[in-house]
Amino acid sequence: MIARSRAESRKGVGVFVRSFRPLRRRGIQRLSQEQWGNGKSIWSADVENRALVVDQVTVSEESAPDHVGVVLDLSDDDTVCVRRRRFVLDGKPVLLATSYLPMPLVMGSAITEENTGPGGTYARLAELGYKPVHFREEIRSRMPTKREAGQLSISAGTPVILVCRTAFADEGRPVEINEMTLDAASYILEYDFDA
Repeated sequence: MIARSRAESRKGVGVFVRSFRPLRRRGIQRLSQEQWGNGKSIWSADVENRALVVDQVTVSEESAPDHVGVVLDLSDDDTVCVRRRRFVLDGKPVLLATSYLPMPLVMGSAITEENTGPGGTYARLAELGYKPVHFREEIRSRMPTKREAGQLSISAGTPVILVCRTAFADEGRPVEINEMTLDAASYILEYDFDA
């Protein structure tokens, strides 16, 4: 496991040495049905026995942003359940996530509550008859916005990784879009699969 220290300068405060063992995000294993279908958090594939806290959780019903409505194939009057979370590992914020799910699909389920229960959103979708059977992730990077830097407690010079995951149920039906912003200095992205 790679552990590293990094000098970080903060304007008006000084230079600090930050030591943080990067999180190895296992992109394929974490999304397997074996993981969430057995009541495990998809995060448990990544964090080992480290302390993970999900804070700043909000759940709301909103109009879908245009790009979300197109991917989820929503009509103009359909709304989405929006789940916003911040993930803190070993006391350090590492990820911001915003999930969008069609409200007609999830209304009245635990997905519309802060605590979705064992196995999380994907286990609840399975209970509703919309089990995710395929995922697509798109990855890019950029510098953080001022708001993202503040939420992740990073300097403006630390890049972020953007992961946009779409979960599909049977027959290619999109059931969730999850837009994630990762502190690039806190992650190793690992993809392990057969040829």
